[in-house]
Amino acid sequence: MALVWITGARGFIGRHLAAHLADCGHQVAGIGHGAWAESEALAWGVRDWINGDIHASNLQALGRRVGMPKLIFHLAGGSSVGAAIAAPHEDFFRTVASTVHLMDWIRLESPETLSVVVSSAAVYGAGHNGAIRETAGGSPFSPYGYHKSMTEQICRSYGASYGLRTVVARLFSVYGTGLRKQLLWDFCSKLLCNDGPVQLGGTGDELRDWVHVRDVVRALWHIKDLASPEAVAINLGTAKATSVRQIAELVLSNWPSGRELAFSGKQRPGDPFSLVANCSQLAATGFEWQVPVATGIRDYVLWYLKQSGEVA
Repeated sequence: MALVWITGARGFIGRHLAAHLADCGHQVAGIGHGAWAESEALAWGVRDWINGDIHASNLQALGRRVGMPKLIFHLAGGSSVGAAIAAPHEDFFRTVASTVHLMDWIRLESPETLSVVVSSAAVYGAGHNGAIRETAGGSPFSPYGYHKSMTEQICRSYGASYGLRTVVARLFSVYGTGLRKQLLWDFCSKLLCNDGPVQLGGTGDELRDWVHVRDVVRALWHIKDLASPEAVAINLGTAKATSVRQIAELVLSNWPSGRELAFSGKQRPGDPFSLVANCSQLAATGFEWQVPVATGIRDYVLWYLKQSGEVA
């Protein structure tokens, strides 16, 4: 059993990761924003929780309570392009500044601790065709993508200067039960609120690499042993492209009533047409994805209907 810390453990991926690690017998402690009742945190596998920013005083307090961690999963940070565009300063603080605080605390207090730092495929920007390798260049469009790229550079600088060992996980389109934002949540909310045709943005032909959160948390644990001073980046994607139209049709096929679907044809500036991973580095480690998109979307729709009171 290992003592593991998760920054941002109260978030969507953080909760699933904590539950997975606790089920595997590890002791999980967390730090991040939001009051979290002890009973609820324990239900997700988090034995100790500190509500606060990622800075030295809170990290030190958590260390005094539970001991120094062998491994930290750094999930704290901005979580959407839209929010980062609306409040870039806040996104910088949550994403970039929190990483500096964490790396510097590890340097001073626990230099043997390994880190798995979550980044995003947004670092690649637009203009890519086919599967994207980790070595591909890119120019992020949004503050969100730039801040994730800066986070990666911070990890590499602390590796080069101080020998801290990190691995960077570039996440593609993560989804699953409990996600209350982005395409699936917005689409289901539109379906629930009216009985007429439903319109989504874009053309419907945009391609994304959809990865279920249950697989993502397995992958995050799997790549921990790749942590090194080089802070290598690993794509957490399946290499399978699924269009927005296909996702919408899967939702509709599991919705209790039929509905017409339309697309506006209008895209957000800077939105990439295709964002699909080359996952050869991850595949070389022996990791296998387990949740098919059709299964994951069906489960999401069922969860959405249950939590909205539409089904027993």
